[in-house]
This record gives sequence, C-alpha cells and structure tokens, in this order.
Amino acid sequence: MTQLTGQTRTEPDISGLETELSNQSPQKILERALSLFDNIAISFSGAEDVVLIDMAYRMNRAVKVFSLDTGRLHPETYQFIDRVRKHYGIEIEIMFPDAAQVEALVRAKGLFSFYEDGHKECCDIRKVAPLRRKLSTLDAWITGQRKDQNPSTRASVPVVQVDTAFSSGDRPLIKFNPLSNWTSADVWMYIRSYEVPYNALHERGFISIGCEPCTRPVLPNQHEREGRWWWEDAGKKECGLHAINQTQP
Repeated sequence: MTQLTGQTRTEPDISGLETELSNQSPQKILERALSLFDNIAISFSGAEDVVLIDMAYRMNRAVKVFSLDTGRLHPETYQFIDRVRKHYGIEIEIMFPDAAQVEALVRAKGLFSFYEDGHKECCDIRKVAPLRRKLSTLDAWITGQRKDQNPSTRASVPVVQVDTAFSSGDRPLIKFNPLSNWTSADVWMYIRSYEVPYNALHERGFISIGCEPCTRPVLPNQHEREGRWWWEDAGKKECGLHAINQTQP
C-alpha cells in the first residue's frame, strides 16, 4: 500500500488500516503514516505533538511540522515553539490568521467577545481558517489527540480516519492520531524519559494550553479540559480543529 505525491494518488484502505494499527504503539502508527504519505505534516502546539516530533526524530524520519499562531498565545508558548525548533533543528511553519478578518472581529466586538457569545467565531478566524488553508496543501496530517483528553468529544478518536471536516470534493484528507490510546501519564512518562522539551506553563498547573484568555490552570483532580473555555459546557470544548469529533457518533 503506497501513497504517491503529485497527480497520481493511491488511496489506502482506511478501515483496514485502522484495524491493522488500532492496537499498535504510537511509534508503529507514526512510522506507518510516514511510509504511506510523503505529503504529510505534524500539527504542533503542545506536549503530545512534541512527543510525536521526538519519535519521528529518533526514527531519523524527516517530517514537516506546522503550528498555528492565533496572536493570543502565552509568551511561554511562543518560547516553547522556538525551543522545539532549535532542539530538533527543524523548520516549523507558522500559520497566521487573516489580518482583515481579525481586524473586523475586533472592531465589531472588541477583544473578548468570546466570553459573552462563545469561542467559535474567534476560533474560526484565528485557528480554523489558517488550519484549513494549510490542510488544503496536504494529503494527510498527524495530531496528538488522545481519547482521554475530553470524554465528551474525543472518547472515540481512532488512530486513523478520513477527516471529513477538512476533506474537499474528491480529495479525502487522512488524519492520524498515533497517541489516541495513550493517557496523559504515558505522555509525561515519555517526556521525562527522553528529556523532551515542554511548555513552562505545565510547571504552573496548566495542562491543556490554548490561547491566553481562554486557558487557565486546573485544580487537583479536575479534568485537563476544564482549564479551557471554562465558561462553556464540556460538549463545546473544541476549537474547531477537530470538529470531526463532534459530528461522529
């Protein structure tokens, strides 16, 4: 089973691939993804994603990496992105939102409208549109999603799927989630064992880290996603990057 770049593409059997990989290690899933697709990239923002970068690095596999700069990230997050770039000697493509769209939103509603009418509009402009622009250039992407990150929206995340949220026309986009079956403890065991760089905010009680106005530390025994968009109910705690989770049973 192969994936070719250019005009000719051989589509993999996703159902068969999910069966093949569902109980494999993240390394095996990642290795398979990179062997199937040349035009594939890791979406990088947090601890899970840098674990995947580290795994690829240890396989001596060159992999494209991109990250979304919403313009509202913590200073520590910007420092983290640059530290990862230097640590692995890789290029990280930074995707920015459309300035005119951001200006129009801020002019009409101010800088903190999401506290009143929900985060979707802001996330659509600052995250989803830049992501869609990037994914339109790829055949597949790799994310750090885990099933235990959000029981309301991610409990059924497979290790590989057709990303119907970002596929277009007759061009299916394939999405790999190699850490789907891992827990937060697994991620941090890997980070500690291999001395992987991580965001300094994790030392201050932050677990799931997004934009500065929409992220806060969690208390002991609180679920990690309770630190994101805390004014909204759990079923809405997705920014749109993984909207497919909210449309599948």
